Amino acid sequence: MQIFKQLDTNVLFIMFASHRAAPKPDSSASLSAALGATQAPARALLSLALTAGIGLSGVAAPAPVALAQEQQLASPESAQPGPELLKRDTSACPFRTLPPPPVDTSEVPKPGEKSPSPLPVPAEPVGGPKMAQCDTVAGTGFAVPTDVPASAWTVFDLKTGEILAAKDPHGRYRPASVIKVLMALVAIDELDMTRKVRATFDDAAIEGSRVGIVEGVDYTVETLLTGLLLNSGNDCGHALSRMLGGMDTTLEKVNRKARELGATDTRVANPTGLDAPGQMTSAYDMSLFFREAFANPTYRKLSAITLAKVPGNKDLHVDDFDIANDNQLLASGFEGALGGKTGFTDDARHTFAGIAERDGRSLGTIILDTTTHEAPRPWQQAASLLEAGFATPKGASVGTLNIAGAPRTGAAADSASGSGSGSADEKTDPGNPASARSSWTSIGIGAGVVAIIFLAAASTWAVGKRRR
Repeated sequence: MQIFKQLDTNVLFIMFASHRAAPKPDSSASLSAALGATQAPARALLSLALTAGIGLSGVAAPAPVALAQEQQLASPESAQPGPELLKRDTSACPFRTLPPPPVDTSEVPKPGEKSPSPLPVPAEPVGGPKMAQCDTVAGTGFAVPTDVPASAWTVFDLKTGEILAAKDPHGRYRPASVIKVLMALVAIDELDMTRKVRATFDDAAIEGSRVGIVEGVDYTVETLLTGLLLNSGNDCGHALSRMLGGMDTTLEKVNRKARELGATDTRVANPTGLDAPGQMTSAYDMSLFFREAFANPTYRKLSAITLAKVPGNKDLHVDDFDIANDNQLLASGFEGALGGKTGFTDDARHTFAGIAERDGRSLGTIILDTTTHEAPRPWQQAASLLEAGFATPKGASVGTLNIAGAPRTGAAADSASGSGSGSADEKTDPGNPASARSSWTSIGIGAGVVAIIFLAAASTWAVGKRRR
């Protein structure tokens, strides 16, 4: 008992230091990300104290249930609703040119730099005249769910390219981590899945959600892509960007990929999805990207993984650890679920992509700028939209993802009309969010780890935002 009392001051100091460098965890953050967010000394001391059932002041440590209740009380989504939690009115097309105003400083340009100019709006909406609508438009037989407060969404057929229903499909919004689909597509195109790269300090210390890759350990491209897609690992994305030629080159490549697929509303300023000056997309463009992704066997396989192992390094005393897919559409047992992607930043709010297949019919949905205040979780909103889609007769359409006259690629090659590139995007200036300065020297799972996770989450909710 005296040992733990003597450690109080040091433990609190280490916790404070490591907490300042820790990412802001999402409610679906993985075990490995929570472990990676805490520096090794703090993890060791906390694990020792919690294993013995001792709190930081020599009293019994709080039970995980109590800590979970503290986390829930501290959650911004349980606080009094502000404008950022409410449903937006899109009927007058307020976001035709630019996304909603930011709520933080993440999009403030660096000194001496200017924000990129808005992307031009095509004179004719890509995908058909009804795609110019900013409110809800639905095909015959599509029953629009009432529990989806998102500013923008689409429901589309991956095989035919038909858009069954949509809301503000070409409105510009921030993508958060769903934009990682573009980096994944580029990496799959250019990199050998068995090629290895050694993780660096900068990889491990990147801002936002992290899988927990460790400096000095070698990882294959397949492992990094798995972490990128399952746990939204920005650390994996940073390592992949180095393999693709560096961040600036990666940005050029993902923006080129977006244009090749027909995007007219997308500018990527940070390929991991963190908010940055000029970053934007639309539900229509994201539909193009995910249609292409799920036509790729490698992407489709990775997206459907529910549990994966991230290898360690015995020489460095780094253990293997498991990661789980944070897409609850899969975990919930939704009929026919194939995968998708989650996303969240304070400016983007919740974003989501979900794909499912039933009786040979493959449907997808994209959700941008949604809230969970007095509304279901994003995956549940996606489930409602997909159910409405599967209940809609085939052939009911309000638009198309097939762009006439464009080169056929991926999914478009299987459709009658084809799909491909649209109008050109301006060359983008990369966003450069400041990196958190923390390093991970070991990954360990032992007694007391659940309490550590809840403690870190509870303290983080109370002081900061979550970014994925």
